[in-house]
Amino acid sequence: MTKVLAFILILSIFIAGCSSAEQEIPLEEPSIVEEQPVMESPVTEIIETSSNVPSPLETSTKTLQPSDIEYLGAFRLPEASGGSNWEFSGYAATFYPEGDQASNDNYPGSLFAIGHDHHQMVSEVSIPTPVISKNVEDLNTAETLQPFADIRGNLYGEQEIPRAGIVYHKDKLYFSWGQHFEFEITPTHGRSSLDLSDPQTEGLWRIENYPNYILNDYMFEIPASWYQKNTPGKTLATGRFRDGLWSGRGPALLAINDEPGNNVLEATPLLLYGTVEPGNPEIIQSEDIAMDGFSEPDEWSGAEWLTAEDKAAVIFVGTKAVGKSWYGFANGIVYPTSGDEDEVYPDVPDWPYDERGWWSEDIQAQMIFYDPADLAAVAQGQMETWEPQPYAVFNLDPYLINPGFNYEAGKRYLVGAVAYDRENEYLYVFERLADGDGKSVVHVFKVG
Repeated sequence: MTKVLAFILILSIFIAGCSSAEQEIPLEEPSIVEEQPVMESPVTEIIETSSNVPSPLETSTKTLQPSDIEYLGAFRLPEASGGSNWEFSGYAATFYPEGDQASNDNYPGSLFAIGHDHHQMVSEVSIPTPVISKNVEDLNTAETLQPFADIRGNLYGEQEIPRAGIVYHKDKLYFSWGQHFEFEITPTHGRSSLDLSDPQTEGLWRIENYPNYILNDYMFEIPASWYQKNTPGKTLATGRFRDGLWSGRGPALLAINDEPGNNVLEATPLLLYGTVEPGNPEIIQSEDIAMDGFSEPDEWSGAEWLTAEDKAAVIFVGTKAVGKSWYGFANGIVYPTSGDEDEVYPDVPDWPYDERGWWSEDIQAQMIFYDPADLAAVAQGQMETWEPQPYAVFNLDPYLINPGFNYEAGKRYLVGAVAYDRENEYLYVFERLADGDGKSVVHVFKVG
């Protein structure tokens, strides 16, 4: 019965997010089947990379390694509040250092995060002591500090399959929202107060003339020591990875300022596996400018700039496709996308394999590491935006409650957002559909 209810919920999300018109849109993505190597049992993998490009950080900052990250456990999220809940949740989150002032445990502060995918509301929750257990009944549960509320005001219209990012910065919540299909370049960013009952929303702001496909997902603060040297005045990072090829062949990241001029934020690209064509809502991409190991079904849904003592890394967290991948249905049936008149379209498979999209034989939750020195070189014009590559991979599967596909529950993406407590060096990672009938669980790691 639980599985049936879970399926009904996820099916309603898909129907709401994908209109019949969307299904008829010819896709430019090829229906190829490609092989990605499956990462074996070791938790960490160090990727050998080198660069001779000088950077002001090369002599002052070392890179963080997966071995620098220790798992501390997980905690559950509270019950519904204010018109939303934590089911099908956790695609955007940020740490608030001044939250939960009454707490006297070792985990100060609080988390602001987006709840149910349908509602796109924000709530603030406490951070209880994490527990290492695969049984969610053993975990402590966060408390609601501010119930769910809509901080978007009337800035956005109806959005199909929304994407979003939030970040605490200068006593405000900065945010971005977008959707699965972006047919034109539109304003994406804004900010609100920390009082969710009175958000006093400001915006919307455009990021120069950059396409939405690379803008409206993860957001985080850039350390002052880095942006003052490399992107003066640009204090925030924003970006997006969109499955398929429409945002390029890897995650995108731009440094932006936090005060708009004429409703426009200035930007400096730090990572982009493709090129921008003026007025084109899609990224121009090619196979020779790709992230190592890129696959169309990948999903990089969270990002943060980690620092610990004299070490640093820019990380992306998401669901990595492994094995063969294809556009079509979950059971391996390939769906043609060229638009040729003589194409034969297959029948839609029976549930639970009837959702069309990019699929792969297997999936793995991963954290990939980028060297801030490489991003500095990009900002200084010494490297192209597609030249930086991940130098290490951290396999998160051993820590998850429910790793792998769960077709009956509609689970195809394993993790969502991340948030970082820089002062105490705690990293928070949301695992989707891990608790009961679809609630997220938050995992806690110590960095350094």
